[in-house]
Amino acid sequence: MADRSVKADRRHITIALSGDVMTGRGIDQVLPRPCDPRLYESYVKTARDYVALAERANGKIPSPVDLAYVWGDAPAARKRLRADAWIVNLETAVTRADDPAAKGINYRTSPENAACLAAAGIDCCTLANNHVLDWGMAGLLETLETLPALELKTAGAGRNAADAAAPAILELEAGRVLVFAFGAPSSGIPPDWAATAERPGVNLIAEFAEESAARIAAEVRAHRRPGDIVVASIHWGGNWGYAVPPAQRRFARRLVETAGIDVVFGHSSHHPKGIEFHRGKPILHGCGDFLDDYEGISGYEGYRGDLVLLYAVSFAAETGALATLRMAPFRIERFSLVRAAPEEAEWLTAVLARESAPFGVAIERDADGFIAVRPS
Repeated sequence: MADRSVKADRRHITIALSGDVMTGRGIDQVLPRPCDPRLYESYVKTARDYVALAERANGKIPSPVDLAYVWGDAPAARKRLRADAWIVNLETAVTRADDPAAKGINYRTSPENAACLAAAGIDCCTLANNHVLDWGMAGLLETLETLPALELKTAGAGRNAADAAAPAILELEAGRVLVFAFGAPSSGIPPDWAATAERPGVNLIAEFAEESAARIAAEVRAHRRPGDIVVASIHWGGNWGYAVPPAQRRFARRLVETAGIDVVFGHSSHHPKGIEFHRGKPILHGCGDFLDDYEGISGYEGYRGDLVLLYAVSFAAETGALATLRMAPFRIERFSLVRAAPEEAEWLTAVLARESAPFGVAIERDADGFIAVRPS
C-alpha cells in the first residue's frame, strides 16, 4: 500500500493526487513489453508514430526503458511532500484485448507494462473515465483483474453497478482514506458505458442533480467511519479551457455539504484549472494531465500541456481539518516527468493564481519550491 520509504507522520494524513495518467500508446511502446502498436485513428495508424513525434521534439528515448523511467522526478517529490498514499486517474485500459471501441482514439497498455504503476509507488487508480472501456468489456475485465494483482486499489469501474460504486479503502498509519470515483458524460463517457446490476462498466453520474448528490451521500455514509478522509474523484468537462461550468461548481459544493467530501479531485482537462474551497474543503476543478504521449503534437500550445502538477493534500489526522495543499511542478520530456525549471514553475503559479482568484484563493511559491495554496 503506502510507500514505506516515506516516514509516516501520524499527526497528518497526506494524499498525493495526479490527474489523468495515460501510460498507453506511445508510452506503452517504449516500456519493456508493449501491446501491438496498431491504432485505428484517422491519421495515425501505429503507436510508434507518437514515439517519433516525441523524439523529434525533445530527443531520443532510450527504449526499452525500465518500468520506473516514465515517473522521473515524481517519486522523489512525493517523498519530499511526505505523502502517505498516491492516487491517480488511470486513463488507459490495461489489456491486450484487440476489439477497439468505435471511438477513434483508443488507449491501452499491456498488463506487463502496467507494473510501471506499482514501480512508482502508486496506491490507487480511479477508473471512471472515457478511456477505461476503449477495448471493450474484455479490456475492462482484464484491467480489473490486473491492477489488484499488482496490489493497486481501484474505484469507479467494476463488474456491476455496486462494484463500480464501491470505494477503494486505503489503510494508512494515521487513518483510513476512502476513494469514491465518478464519471460524467461531459468528459466524453458514452452513456452505455454505465455499469448496471448485470453489466460491467463505470460509475456514471448522468446529471449534476440533487438526486445524484443524495445518492453519493448515501454511499459515503454506508462506508465511512469516524476519522476517515473521503476523496471524490470526478472525471468531468472538456479537454481545453479554464472556465468552470456553474452546474459543476454547484455540484462540487453539494458533495461537500451533503456527503462530507474532504477533497473533490476533478480531472479531464489537459491542463490544471482553478481551485476553490467550500466549508474549508478543497475543490480541485481540474488537475490536468500528469503523464501522456502528446509531445510534439501541435495545437493548444498556449495551455502548456507539457507542464503538469502533483498535488499533495494534507489533513490533521485528529480533526480532519485541512492542513496544507501544495503542488510539485513537472515538465513531460521524452515520456518522463522532469522537475520544472524555475520559470516554468512561475508560469504555472501565475496561471493557477489567475484562475483561482475568482474563488477567493491565493496561490504562491513556498520556501521549498512547491506551489502552495492559501484560502484568502
